Amino acid sequence: MDESGRTASRTAVLVCQGRAAADGRAVPGRFADPVAGRLLRAPERVPVDQVRASTPPDGMRARTAYESVRACAEVVVPRTVAIDEALRARVTGQLVILGAGLDTRAWRLPELAGTDVWEVDHPASQEDKRARLAAVAPGVRGMDADDTGPAGPPVTARSVRFTPVDFTVDDLGAALDAAGHDPARPTTWLWEGVVPYLTRDEVRATVAALAARTAPGSALVVNYQTPSAKAATGRLLARVLGSSVTSGEPWRSLWRPDQLAALLAEYGLRVVSDDTLLALAHSIGSQTRVRASLRSGRVAVAEGR
Repeated sequence: MDESGRTASRTAVLVCQGRAAADGRAVPGRFADPVAGRLLRAPERVPVDQVRASTPPDGMRARTAYESVRACAEVVVPRTVAIDEALRARVTGQLVILGAGLDTRAWRLPELAGTDVWEVDHPASQEDKRARLAAVAPGVRGMDADDTGPAGPPVTARSVRFTPVDFTVDDLGAALDAAGHDPARPTTWLWEGVVPYLTRDEVRATVAALAARTAPGSALVVNYQTPSAKAATGRLLARVLGSSVTSGEPWRSLWRPDQLAALLAEYGLRVVSDDTLLALAHSIGSQTRVRASLRSGRVAVAEGR
C-alpha cells in the first residue's frame, strides 16, 4: 500500500498467474513466459500449479481461484502472442509500457536488446513489482537505469526505467520527461489491460499525452474491451462468488472499435489493425472455451501520421 492508501493491482497478479499457467503448455512456439511464474509468491502459485496439472480443488473459494486462473490463461495467450508479434515488428529503440503491472517483456524478449523500456504504473504496483523482482534472485544485478543494486533476473532490454504515474491525477508527459524519454525519437507505446479500468475522460487524457510525445515512425499497441452483456454478467457473478480481483477493480469504460479509432484519429493515430481475441485465438490454435471474454477483448495497432 502506498501513501494514498492504494494497494498493488490484483488484476496484474491474475494476469501473471494466467501467463504462468500457460507457459510451456499453450501453442508451443508461439507463446512462452518463463519469467511470470518466478514473480509469483507461494500462495499465488497454488492455483497456477493446479491449472497446469488439471486438478480442480474442492471448496468454492479455491475452485473460484482455479477457474479464474484457467480462464485468464485462455485470454492472455492470444493477447500476448498478438502484442509480442506487433512489438517485434515495430522495434523503435524506445518502448513505453503504460500500466505495466507484472509485465515480463523486458526480461524475456531478446528483440528488445537495443531498446530502452519505460514501465509506467501506479507507485503501489511498481513497489510491489520491484520487490518481486528482487526476491527472484537477490544480488543479481539488472539494468534498471535508476537502481544499480539488486534487481532480480537480468533484463533482455537495453534498460528498464520504472516510472511511477497515477493515470487519474499525474502528468504522464512530465513523468516521462523526468525519466529520460525522448519525444523527438520514435516510440512504441504498449497499453495492455488498462483501458477498461479508466474513465473515458482518463482514456482521452492519456491518448492526448502520449500523442504529444509521438514522433514520426511511432506506433501504439492497445488492448481494450468492447461492450458485452455476457462478459459483464460473468464479472458480476465473479464478484458475487467473492473474487477479490474484480470486486475492487471495476471496469469504467468500454469502447466499440469505431469509437476508439475515432479517438485515436483525433490525435493523429491511424488504426492499421484491430482484432478480437477470439479471432486471434483461432489463428494460433489456442483454446476458446471463454468465448465471451475472447469476443469482447481486442488488440489494435495504430501508427502515427
